[in-house]
Amino acid sequence: MNVRIVQNRKNFMNLTNILRTHGCRHLSAQAAVQPKRNANTQNIVLVDGVRTPFLTSGTSYSNLMPHELARHSLLSLLQKTRLDKELVDYIVYGSVIQEVKTSNIGREAALSAGFSDKTPAHTVTMACISSNAAITTGMGLIATNTYDVIVAGGVEFMSDVPIRHSRKMRSLLLKANRAKTLGQRLSLLSTFRPGFLAPELPAVAEFSSGETMGHSADRLASAFNVTRKEQDDYALRSHLMAKKAQESGYFTDLVPFKVQGVDQIVDKDNGIRVSSPESLAKLKPAFVKPYGTITAANASFLSDGASACLIMTEEKAKQLGLKPKAYLRDFLYVSQDPVNQLLLGPAYGIPKLLKKAGLALKDVDTWEIHEAFAGQIVANLKALDSDWFCKTYMGLNEKVGSPDLSKWNNWGGSLSIGHPFAATGVRLCMHTANRLVREDGKLGVVAACAAGGQGVAMLIERYPGATAD
Repeated sequence: MNVRIVQNRKNFMNLTNILRTHGCRHLSAQAAVQPKRNANTQNIVLVDGVRTPFLTSGTSYSNLMPHELARHSLLSLLQKTRLDKELVDYIVYGSVIQEVKTSNIGREAALSAGFSDKTPAHTVTMACISSNAAITTGMGLIATNTYDVIVAGGVEFMSDVPIRHSRKMRSLLLKANRAKTLGQRLSLLSTFRPGFLAPELPAVAEFSSGETMGHSADRLASAFNVTRKEQDDYALRSHLMAKKAQESGYFTDLVPFKVQGVDQIVDKDNGIRVSSPESLAKLKPAFVKPYGTITAANASFLSDGASACLIMTEEKAKQLGLKPKAYLRDFLYVSQDPVNQLLLGPAYGIPKLLKKAGLALKDVDTWEIHEAFAGQIVANLKALDSDWFCKTYMGLNEKVGSPDLSKWNNWGGSLSIGHPFAATGVRLCMHTANRLVREDGKLGVVAACAAGGQGVAMLIERYPGATAD
């Protein structure tokens, strides 16, 4: 792959050598690296997490409802951790495009999974970082000693999205419902026009700008001089890494799902497809036509899936005899211009998180960064390695630098595994925890962009004796 990082507006550095495989540093070599911690806070741990297989929308999950996917993730989490559901104090669940019948899907999924009706649950929405928001909300509830045991997760179901009547048709129907006489109803009927029947699909554009995320990604790639080849090469890398991890049995957070009406058990992600560079190059632009560089192959695809994880204090985990995967050490959220910097959340969040924790790039052993578009990933890398960008937009004295890409999304990412919007955050955290074990690392960073020009960055530390099962 030939990823180039911006040194300033005109000068670039070739990163081919950075992408070659390096040996991972041993945990013992990093014993001195300790993130800053507030002495008054308790250790919060990620005990374990699960997810359904992530499927392209319109496939094996298409006849389900979102709460059924969510219920499977909740039940699977309880089964994997062997936790009595009565011990769960609170449930926080994410969802972006919500089913109107189950708007508080966290509560509906919990009830359908058999949790006590005395267990509170609420739903959060923060676009692609919704389950990150669920996790950090849980961390806050624990840090304030409000609760001890939290389940956090998220679900997205793009196979059946709510489609509304037009505003004029909705208004007409509501008025008709209030009409008391036949004359009033006939009068309203006379105002009907065929154009009222045009449906309204869920927004695929930013409300603040009216621009689709794909168009914004194309402009971002152009602004950072990201070539079509760089994007296709990165997308191919994502699929190759995911395929290798899948075949190696590394996706231990994935729990099979027997879907009613589907003959075969759904037991793997179905979007991982390794193509040749030549076939990728033949695809036409998907958004900015005919000169754009974002295609169906270097953009994440619409997906269905759900995830859930268990977090609590370290003390509580010991009391319950549970072996955590990781410490949840720190997090922060960022937001910036949703027009021209919509997808730069990682570039803004990563340096702030590292500074807050007293760490440097070299201290990070695993990077799990959400891949909305290949162009978005490469643009964020170039932003981090640009003196001009870091000084002009982030107020830094110098560039942050380039993360070691031999530690970057080594099991693939959203481009290949799939991206059910509100479920991805848990996957990122679980892949970080499990990769730290398999790659003998200590500290991992999770980061993601989201609609609205927002983003998240989280710091995760391997728990002593953790396993990757």
